[in-house]
Amino acid sequence: MSTALAWAAFAACAALITFGGVWLSRYGHAIAEMTGLGGTWVGVLLLATVTSLPELVTGVSAVTFADAPDIAVGDALGSCVFNLAIVSVLDWLHREEPLFDRAGIGHLLSAAFGIMLLGFVAFNLLLGAGPGTWAVGHVGLYTPVIVSFYVLAMWIVFNYEKRELARLARAQEAGGPRADGLTLRAAAARYAFAAAVVLAAGTGLPFVGEALARAHGWHASFVGTLLVAFATSLPEMVVTIAALRLGALDMAIANLLGSNLFDVLVIAVDDLFYRKGPILSHVSPVHAASALSAIVMTGAVVAGLVYRPRSRVFGTVGWASLFLLAAYVLNSYLLFLRAA
Repeated sequence: MSTALAWAAFAACAALITFGGVWLSRYGHAIAEMTGLGGTWVGVLLLATVTSLPELVTGVSAVTFADAPDIAVGDALGSCVFNLAIVSVLDWLHREEPLFDRAGIGHLLSAAFGIMLLGFVAFNLLLGAGPGTWAVGHVGLYTPVIVSFYVLAMWIVFNYEKRELARLARAQEAGGPRADGLTLRAAAARYAFAAAVVLAAGTGLPFVGEALARAHGWHASFVGTLLVAFATSLPEMVVTIAALRLGALDMAIANLLGSNLFDVLVIAVDDLFYRKGPILSHVSPVHAASALSAIVMTGAVVAGLVYRPRSRVFGTVGWASLFLLAAYVLNSYLLFLRAA
């Protein structure tokens, strides 16, 4: 594949993912309204799972067909960093009042679980293939731990949101049509079509990423963390901005934090499909930098949610959002230095 063709294929995949993301946001929000589910729960599970499908499909495709584990792990962790950078974009777009002053305190749960999961992945990345690395067959022992912890996190967030809904008495009758005549069945069908578009585009991304890496002489970890992660995170960005415009701020933030939880789960799924051994023992340890960057950035989100700063720097964004953007740029620059 020539360099021009590789870039054209990359742009095509990104465009399809963006298109699918727009429809996901529209009909995901419709499903949330008609089922009466809370915005946080819908964002953490329903939207986050589907908007993270490109990372899942790309990762599985990378380790099974393209034999590119660095693309898979880089995509998952790079998406975590990129998702947190999107928070600063939300703060800039939310002109009425500072983002962290309006967001619900319940997001601390997702953020805390994200820090723990990312820290666990960073720990195993730094261990590499040395002593202290355990596996069952070709699957690392950390994989069932990640899966179990993700299920626990979803259960706790769901119960918290259910208590909040009961307290605020915001539950609605499930399945009723909206004012525009859209039924739950029709919304689900269109939602599934959008998910299929995202899946199709995500399948080809690892091959395009490998072609770009060869054409430019870049390391696969750099391509996976920046280029592929950017493309597979487009649904999160599109859905999040769309949710913000719909006035569903908590759903927007929950989508980003929930996507980070799912992206770590994707690493466990990739490990199941990678036949050469535990995947974190067969990738560059530079991925730990992305995991640690995501931890630091999530810490900034936690600080913003607790402190709730009301002032903005030059009337644009809060200090927490500036920190998130600076951390993303620094992480990208450090990876670029190691790209060759």
